[in-house]
Amino acid sequence: MLDPTRPVERMCWRAGGRARGERTIPEETAVAFTYNGSSYAVMMATPQDFEDFAVGFSLTEGIIQSPAEIESLDIVEESIGVELRMRLIEPHATAFRERRRYLAGPTGCGLCGIETLTEAMRTPNAVVDDSTFTPKEIMTALDALPGLQAINEITHAVHGAAFYRRGQGLVALREDIGRHNALDKLAGALGRNGMRGHGGICILTSRLSVELVQKAAAIGIPVLVAVSAPTALAVRTAEASSITLVAIARKDGFEIFTKPQRIQERHAAHVLV
Repeated sequence: MLDPTRPVERMCWRAGGRARGERTIPEETAVAFTYNGSSYAVMMATPQDFEDFAVGFSLTEGIIQSPAEIESLDIVEESIGVELRMRLIEPHATAFRERRRYLAGPTGCGLCGIETLTEAMRTPNAVVDDSTFTPKEIMTALDALPGLQAINEITHAVHGAAFYRRGQGLVALREDIGRHNALDKLAGALGRNGMRGHGGICILTSRLSVELVQKAAAIGIPVLVAVSAPTALAVRTAEASSITLVAIARKDGFEIFTKPQRIQERHAAHVLV
């Protein structure tokens, strides 16, 4: 198995002059996703948590609705990268083949047609979840995140995605050089443990773009928190998807951009089932 970090020699220049030394940096490798023998996508990613990546990517891209729809998963390491070979059960395998045939289209240019633009700009189904959280819970989750980011602690160069639940704290955390990959890996970790995003908060150490909102909505996350700012499209998509978007979350507070009713000084009286 590939190591997610690698020590390298480097020349360091500071005001006092230059010196030779070593720095540990994150590894990066090509990861290919194939379903029933058909190639779907290739991502550059941190080489770890491949099972989570395979399941999470499949969930957030809408290829599957449940990990049980993956009949088998083989992780094949090659000299130039890693292939995640998945076989889908029927009727999902047939549905995937039809989807690929449809996206290829008569133009022969693959993912560059009108339907691909429609797919890219899709508004996910609304997240139906009336869970509420206090500002203190959001700050508690944020405070817990840095100490659990093992790779970032060493490299200071990877993103993190974590999931918080009341009474449990951070129940899962995944890291990757790609912010989308980190969220996919988190989705896979939750899915493989029989969990979805309902009743929890997702914390991201990155800016918020529309793809992250779409992926969060795909697994039912009601509250998305990021340390950096959102894009305008991410805000519009979160509003349409009924996701509470919290951003610019720092030690001194945060800003709520959509659905502020989920953030309350006190918890709602109802009990989430």
